[in-house]
Amino acid sequence: MDMPLLPLQLATLLLYVSLPAPAAQPQRKEVRDGLTVEAIIAQRETTRIRIEGAKILNVVGNVYSSANCDKKAADVPAPASPVNPAGEFVLSCDTIRGDVYIRPVGTVKKPLNIFVSSDAGTYTLILRTADIPAETITLVDPQARLSSSRTSGNKGTSTSHIRALKNMLAAMATERTPDDIRVEEVYIPLQLWREASLVQTRRYERDGLTGERYTLTNTSDQVLTVAEQEFDRANAEVLAVAIENMNLQPGATTQVYVIRRGE
Repeated sequence: MDMPLLPLQLATLLLYVSLPAPAAQPQRKEVRDGLTVEAIIAQRETTRIRIEGAKILNVVGNVYSSANCDKKAADVPAPASPVNPAGEFVLSCDTIRGDVYIRPVGTVKKPLNIFVSSDAGTYTLILRTADIPAETITLVDPQARLSSSRTSGNKGTSTSHIRALKNMLAAMATERTPDDIRVEEVYIPLQLWREASLVQTRRYERDGLTGERYTLTNTSDQVLTVAEQEFDRANAEVLAVAIENMNLQPGATTQVYVIRRGE
């Protein structure tokens, strides 16, 4: 006896549910010291961040609390850090593997802005939250492979230079300025585009580095998209640029940080 035919919609549904769901692919982001990269993190779950071929040595951002991020002996667990009520994410560190784990606090909607550092560089990340499962973000720095082939003497010089850049960026972005960094409040309007207002509000100086903090405002009626390269002024010896938000709605503002070689 012939078997009855399934209705087309039911047969299609059965075929659909029988197929395995595609596995989520880890995010691989090409990074470079001083430039900003965007990535997606889970809103309700923990996201792992790793650097290919290197260990994460430091994370700077608006941390709610952290665990195991202090350098301790392997058999001595590091105490949890004090809670920052205004913090935006919980940070956990795997100091052996050199990975970090980030989980947003509550229902944070704005992107998280963090600086991730290794021996090879300091990378600026804008992390946008989404309703996705636990995720892994792998940062790939093509220049790191070149750096690893340098002599030990050159490596030491490069490491100290990177550390100086990292400390300057951290001071500019977090409002926590060490005593050895000189800070000057300024107000210098600049004209880059007709669609935006750019004002330098602070100047930082330390050990041959000059940091400049700007407030960028979208004065047009359209979304304004900016990139770090637009702040790499000719003959200004710019070493690093970081932008908190590269896509500005009309009337919105963002902070821009520029570090260049000092006088």
